[in-house]
Amino acid sequence: MIIDTDAGGDPDDSVALVVAARLVPELALVVTSDEFDGERARFVRWLLDLAGRSDVRVVAGSDVGNRRGFVVGGMCPAGVPRQETDVVAAVSEIFAGLDGRLRWVGMGPLSNLATVQRERPELVARMVVTQMGGAINYRDPLRAEHNFRADPDAAIEILPTLGRWGPPTFVLSDVTFNPAIEITAESPLYKRWAAPDARPWERVLREHFDRWMAKYPCIQHDALTLAAALLWPGVRFVRERVALDSIARMTPSADGVEIAMSVSADYSAFMAWLDKALS
Repeated sequence: MIIDTDAGGDPDDSVALVVAARLVPELALVVTSDEFDGERARFVRWLLDLAGRSDVRVVAGSDVGNRRGFVVGGMCPAGVPRQETDVVAAVSEIFAGLDGRLRWVGMGPLSNLATVQRERPELVARMVVTQMGGAINYRDPLRAEHNFRADPDAAIEILPTLGRWGPPTFVLSDVTFNPAIEITAESPLYKRWAAPDARPWERVLREHFDRWMAKYPCIQHDALTLAAALLWPGVRFVRERVALDSIARMTPSADGVEIAMSVSADYSAFMAWLDKALS
């Protein structure tokens, strides 16, 4: 498995990374998207080390120029080094020792996947892609969903390619944006992270949450996407043909690309799954 994440903003990425560290022994690589001067990658390296996964390679990926919503500045110890930056080389090395296919779990903009497609399209053909993003009924109809909006050109470029290799899976914001999967200061998980005997990675999650929740809610979009990639049965999908307009807004289209599109989730069961994964 490769995870592509914009960790360092909304803490749902950090939660998903810790879950993957604990549940996915075959996690081989984490690449960062929407990079912030290499600091997202340093934060991911630190968090994975605290979660006991120093074996997982970390690469700083695409920087799309976004400078909003990065809240973990100064958290990472100075001794955590800057990470390497060649995403295509790292992905190529993972495939060099692999027979069969690889799971790519996207939790941020699609910039890195588009880059791999341009330079090594034969590798993308061997990926099983699960991506958080897209929306049919986004809460702001004038904009695309956040991950598509952060790099609309990449989303528009990569979608037809993914459709050629079998339907990719998209966990849409229509399903993930639900208060039933929000973690708040009153949630049992957060209270555990704030306990005096909290483990080091739990203390990092607590501080990350505190910084983010001073302004925004934290809904577990990316942890639900990871659950879907792990074939957890509580997310329901249908096959649908979709198209993207010039700013990457998604609409059903008979002439579009066929995807597996989320339409519902068992939110209470998911929160129980998440609690167990982090206990």
